[in-house]
Amino acid sequence: MAKRYFYFPAVLFLVLTSLFGGMGFAQNLNATDLSQIRVEDLSDDQIRSYMRQAEASGLSEAEMERLALERGMPPAEIDKLRERVERLGGGTTSLNKPGLSGRNTERQFLDSSHAAVEENTPRLDTVNEAEKSFNELRLRIYGASLFQGVTPVFEPSLQIATPRNYVIGPGDQLLIDIYGRSEENHSLMVTPDGTINIPYVGVLAVAGMTIEQATERIRSQMATVYSAIRTGATKVNVALGNIRSIKVTVTGEVVKPGTYTLPSVANAFNALYHSGGPSVNGSFRNISVIRDGKVIAYLDIYDVLVNGAFTNNVRLEDQDILMVPPYESRIEFNGRVKRPAIFELKEGETFEDLLRYAGGFTEDAYKARVKVVRYTDKERRIEDVLQSQFGHYLPQTGDKYIAERVLDRFENRVAIEGAVFRPGEYELSPGLTLSMLIKKAEGLKEDAFLNRGYIVRLKDDMQTEQLAFNVAGVIAGTVPDIELKREDVVAISSIFDLREEYTVAIDGEIRSPGQFIYAEGMTLQDLIMQAGGFRESATGTRIEVSRRVKNADALSQSAQIAEVFQVDAHRGLTKTERDFVLMPFDKVVVRTATGYETQKTVRIEGEVLYPGIYTITRKDERISDLVKRAGGFTPFAYVAGASLKRGLAVDATKTAETTAEMAEKELRLQEEQSRMLALKQLQSDANIVGDMNINKSINNGFVGINLERIIKRPGQQGDLILEDGDIIRVPKELQTVKISGEVLAPSTAVYSPSKGFKQYISQAGGFSARALRKSSYVLYANGSVKSTNRFLFFNNYPPIKPGAEIFVPQKEVRPPMSPQQWLGLGTGIASLAAIILTMIR
Repeated sequence: MAKRYFYFPAVLFLVLTSLFGGMGFAQNLNATDLSQIRVEDLSDDQIRSYMRQAEASGLSEAEMERLALERGMPPAEIDKLRERVERLGGGTTSLNKPGLSGRNTERQFLDSSHAAVEENTPRLDTVNEAEKSFNELRLRIYGASLFQGVTPVFEPSLQIATPRNYVIGPGDQLLIDIYGRSEENHSLMVTPDGTINIPYVGVLAVAGMTIEQATERIRSQMATVYSAIRTGATKVNVALGNIRSIKVTVTGEVVKPGTYTLPSVANAFNALYHSGGPSVNGSFRNISVIRDGKVIAYLDIYDVLVNGAFTNNVRLEDQDILMVPPYESRIEFNGRVKRPAIFELKEGETFEDLLRYAGGFTEDAYKARVKVVRYTDKERRIEDVLQSQFGHYLPQTGDKYIAERVLDRFENRVAIEGAVFRPGEYELSPGLTLSMLIKKAEGLKEDAFLNRGYIVRLKDDMQTEQLAFNVAGVIAGTVPDIELKREDVVAISSIFDLREEYTVAIDGEIRSPGQFIYAEGMTLQDLIMQAGGFRESATGTRIEVSRRVKNADALSQSAQIAEVFQVDAHRGLTKTERDFVLMPFDKVVVRTATGYETQKTVRIEGEVLYPGIYTITRKDERISDLVKRAGGFTPFAYVAGASLKRGLAVDATKTAETTAEMAEKELRLQEEQSRMLALKQLQSDANIVGDMNINKSINNGFVGINLERIIKRPGQQGDLILEDGDIIRVPKELQTVKISGEVLAPSTAVYSPSKGFKQYISQAGGFSARALRKSSYVLYANGSVKSTNRFLFFNNYPPIKPGAEIFVPQKEVRPPMSPQQWLGLGTGIASLAAIILTMIR
């Protein structure tokens, strides 16, 4: 069963390919028309031959069915082809039975057939691209969108109201309803000979009659049985039930040509719609309806597109033919029209008709002339169609018309900007002058600069020139008025536009320091209020106001460049007659009150009895005082490794950070950063010697202290005065020494008092070949650093303490000298030797 489902789409594909490629069959069909194909005419040998080539198709059953339906192949024929494939069992006996001698020959035949199909069948992506291009072209054709998205239904049911002039024929259903004194209803089918059999009345011939004629005849015949019909007491109503189906052929240049089964009430447009409409080359204007070999009407789709109604949309009858011929004249109209598209014109139609089909010009179209690109016998040419020619100019097929946009410029525009009440663009009326334009703009503002204004004007060669005028004189009429020209721009400045913006600034102990807009008569108290008032730490006395000096002596070395005032202001900002009046660009500084201090805090961590945050109580409080306030050291304290971190303020509200765990984690990170920064600093200076107590913060804030000495000699050198944010950490006793840098095996060793620098280096494998021994140094736990001293040819290495880190830097790597460098060096030495020899001689 799986083979049968696989072979069917392939067989269908090969049938289509053979028909497209022109292979010989009983039916000689067009490549785009499969409406007349008959599967019965295909022999079993032909289908078996296609089944041998099944693997060459590679397309699904749904894709093949869709392609066949688009080409007009009836669904019944597709079903027949599927049945033939299934009946043959998905292949011949030679394909299914093993051990036959013809297998190799058959395999060769399949390979050759596969190659032939590959060669003669167009690639699917190429077909899709071509169909896409055709679809895009078709959608540009005026009227093609009317048929866009048509569902390919080949036996549609058209439910529309039955017209009263409908002609009854075999297969129609008549509904006869009798009501009044007698009540009866009948549903009667018109027989093939055109009659109906009414109970108690008999057989009546109704074929060929309209509904109105059949109703009168039925009523008159039934009156012989129901006498009340003559008096009107009984009434008869005849209606049409199910209607018969007719077959209509749509051929020519249509998307899906073929024979369609439609209701008998369908008209010509219904049939055209279900065929997908005209194709890319089909005519929309000259579709003929053929009946009994004669043309009975011509259908023009433009009637419904332009006028909204068909004039020749006739009702179809069985075996009618719709013929869509190729177009005769097609013109493209682009640009500033409401419906840019490709239009089809009939013989005798003019450009005016083309413009009507295009919906007319848009509002911004240039209507005086339209450009047209036209084909001649040899080449193309361009022409201009003037507006006076629209009514009699005859377009030719292939013409391309372009309606351009009007120029993006104004023929009567002037503008005014600046210090007027209604700046903007205005009409340039005849004789408009500068004073008249100012009046149109509702006059000058109060801040207008009256001494000078200017007009920017375009010259004849489109260059700009500037004309100055006296604003006050033009308004008063004391100077000649200026007549304006097209595109003139009048500019009248404001006095505020011509000067620097006046500001004053305030800083210091004020809530919102910054710059503020200056206002005439502004006082110091006004500025303080605008800045949010004093801070709690501010003092109202000795407020300093600095003012610019405009007339300083430029030749004097001691010339005064600023004027400073010491002003007292009441903290309540009460208004007095002696309030200090500010001037533009004054700078005010509010000082801190004398003796005002905010609380400053420090933190001590690690092995003390009472670690935590402490407030500095005196300006001269020192490290030793803080240790005493913390209760002294615990038995596990390693005093020699104590460190001080300076530069970060302590927030007393963050109590969570005072825990030992957070402090331990932070200090470990800070110590690592301290070591790395110290290493980088010492690597850059290999000649550092002696004991280096780092009393300055190295980016990370650590300061090397000797807490043992501080405790023994409080208040002496090294017992630093505490600052806000200091952090003192007293670690537990450290038991390791870290060896890093240019050693063979960097590691961490257990501290032993009996071991010296070289023993720890040996424990790390010894110096590497790139080690710079004379610059080795030790970073101690308290942040201090000691480098190696050198005496004559001997290195005096620093002592090792618990928690220390030994670092051996690397020698500077010098690249080897290239041959060019050696040559240059030799040349230089030879030149120097020659100079010396010459001097000696």
